[in-house]
Amino acid sequence: MSTIRDKAVLNLILNPVMPTQDWDQTSETNTDSNLSHLPNYEESEQIQMEGIKLAESGNFEEALKKFDEAIRLCPENPSPYNNRAQVLRLQENADIEGAITDLNRAIELSGSKGKSAAQAFSQRALIHQLRGDNDSAKDDYESAAALGSTFAKTQLVALNPYAAMCNAMLADVFAKTQRGEPTEKKE
Repeated sequence: MSTIRDKAVLNLILNPVMPTQDWDQTSETNTDSNLSHLPNYEESEQIQMEGIKLAESGNFEEALKKFDEAIRLCPENPSPYNNRAQVLRLQENADIEGAITDLNRAIELSGSKGKSAAQAFSQRALIHQLRGDNDSAKDDYESAAALGSTFAKTQLVALNPYAAMCNAMLADVFAKTQRGEPTEKKE
């Protein structure tokens, strides 16, 4: 069984240019606070799950209706805003401004904490990146990474050309080592 320190050391060795992760965090920090006290929360979650299944099958129009209903039932739950934003972004006639509004609301409702906030920051960062606003994208990816988003950590490296180059070189050395090839040129 590995210790917290072991995990941290391995993370630094295998991902030297990735943002470090606080391995002392409990899994609770990466989940949303207990929202079950909110009125209609359980019903809202059930309807939201139906919306997710519809979205996964490509039925965005019906998925949006489910997310709208989940929000109507429990407007203080950040998760359906996040999911609705995803569908607004992915549908054929993408509603990017609507997605941004929903993501901002999800971040606000979550208090910038938990899984919903991490997902909202990551989605909003993607939108910023697609718009060419890499500074805002970096800020949002950093917020998501601080909440434990592996995707956001990966994207931060991709936004940093020097870090990406170092990571590629290190990956090449590891690959050569695994194949038994020399890692240095002999003169």
